Amino acid sequence: MCGIVGVLGKNEVSPIIVEALKRLEYRGYDSAGIATVNDGKLDRRRAVGKLVNLSDLLVHEPLAGKAGIGHTRWATHGAPSVVNAHPHKSGPVAVVHNGIIENFKELRADLDKDGYGTKTDTDTETVVLLTHRFLDNGASPRDAAEQTIALLEGAFALCFLFDGEDDLMIAARKGSPLAVGHGDGEMYVGSDAIALAPMTNRITYLEEGDRAVLTRTSLEIFDAQGMLANRPVKTLSLDEARVEKAGHKHFMAKEIAEQPIVLADALQAYSTPDGKGIELPNGTLDFTKCDRITMVACGTANLACQVAKYWFEQLAGLPVDVDIASEFRYRKPVISDKSYALFVSQSGETADTLAALRYAKDRAAMILSVVNVPESSIARESDLALPIMAGIEVGVASTKAFTCQLLALAALALQAGHQRGHLDDAAMAAHMADLNLLPGVLNQSLAQEKAIKRVAHKISTAQDVLFLGRGAMYPLALEGALKLKEISYIHAEGYASGELKHGPIALIDKSVPVVVLAPTDDLFDKTVSNMQEVMARGGKVVLISDAKGVREAGDGVWETVVMPQISPFLAPILYAVPAQLLAYHTAVAKGTDVDQPRNLAKSVTVE
Repeated sequence: MCGIVGVLGKNEVSPIIVEALKRLEYRGYDSAGIATVNDGKLDRRRAVGKLVNLSDLLVHEPLAGKAGIGHTRWATHGAPSVVNAHPHKSGPVAVVHNGIIENFKELRADLDKDGYGTKTDTDTETVVLLTHRFLDNGASPRDAAEQTIALLEGAFALCFLFDGEDDLMIAARKGSPLAVGHGDGEMYVGSDAIALAPMTNRITYLEEGDRAVLTRTSLEIFDAQGMLANRPVKTLSLDEARVEKAGHKHFMAKEIAEQPIVLADALQAYSTPDGKGIELPNGTLDFTKCDRITMVACGTANLACQVAKYWFEQLAGLPVDVDIASEFRYRKPVISDKSYALFVSQSGETADTLAALRYAKDRAAMILSVVNVPESSIARESDLALPIMAGIEVGVASTKAFTCQLLALAALALQAGHQRGHLDDAAMAAHMADLNLLPGVLNQSLAQEKAIKRVAHKISTAQDVLFLGRGAMYPLALEGALKLKEISYIHAEGYASGELKHGPIALIDKSVPVVVLAPTDDLFDKTVSNMQEVMARGGKVVLISDAKGVREAGDGVWETVVMPQISPFLAPILYAVPAQLLAYHTAVAKGTDVDQPRNLAKSVTVE
């Protein structure tokens, strides 16, 4: 969630760190700060709000030094304030931290007894106070950091800087990602490679439990057992590090527009050379040995799993359970030793999803993951990691990652159906033919943006919005509602259309827009019937359907959006586009921060 940057450089590091932190803004934050060592002394600057506030502060109060650490904070313990902002400092040590120190209260009580009192509301301050005490007791900076880390319980990525040490930085990870960048006589630390990309394309990813000791010319990594670890240096491609809006007003708009391209790339990666079958990019799977799939994810990724449940059960006859990761990890679920456990995460670092994976590791026959970051913790800890190939997604509200997750899951469902004998060669070829048309059909749906923008301007004045869908469109109704509330802050709910009369219909009146996702499939008539119930009570219906559906059911509706015709199997991928555009243009109309909505973070790496 938060962002960490550390630099041991040849030049003044404050401007370098600020620029690197800007590349981490997509993660979400509410305050920011920098600490440097200059002439052997630590100093720092911190500000609440956007990075521009920190930049302004640095203009009036410059911060010199060629060694420094920086941080963008997303508040967990303690409200957003200057005093709670990172880096935290106590005496001769400064620290930045992502994660949560679970035993900070006990540690704080012990520190208080020794006279190391707290000045903030954060759990992180405990880390600097512990290190300060070890230093006062004669420990070296390296030993003080190591002894501190040994006392911590919870999840953390840490970076330490010390008085009198302008060529030393210590980093550690447990549960939160951290990467080390290699330069020419310089070394860097970052929450992810994106932050470090302008400085270097040579990256070492720390693994769970690792500690790293950095100087400008050396890197030592020790594993959780304290043994020297040989972690590989990876070379990033330019595409892996590119973060730009490419002429769009927002990253979200750019990422919505990129979907035909990234889906075409993903489709090529998952197709056999003749385009008539599925071939997984990173390995093979045998679904005939599997009696059930357990899918686990959070947020939008969980809704992708809910769509995939329909696909696996209908195309492959394979039972599927879908769980929210934060619930799954605590309810001690029963997992068959013949089942596959599948975890979906854009970042591959989602804390609850990673914890759920570790629970299932010794219970399920196979651990699978669908991720966008091949070097992520979830990918590394899976038996088979399947890339979605969406490229960097900066907007907090997931768009292209969602549709690429759906495509990867659709490919898996087709392979399972073929292997288990539910799809013969002809049926498989027909589905693949539909898949191959998908990028072009998505392009056609993007052409409806003007109509969607018109609808969005009307919806932007509403206080409540409902989304309805049946079958695999029900999770899309949930996703449409989630997108709208995420970035426009309008209260929105998604419902299965058939559930309308079981309670939600009480909410319907002339002030409530109701968005109906209704491709002309086998459930279309039932969805229309539910839609008529809304209209009979004065509800303002926005019908999103294909031309045939609009002709048959469009009379009397408030607004219509016409989608291209598509097979029912792939309708959830296509109909994600108008749901995304509706949320985007509603947020723009309301003037909210589209790419960095309040209180949200791109990658949720704490519980």
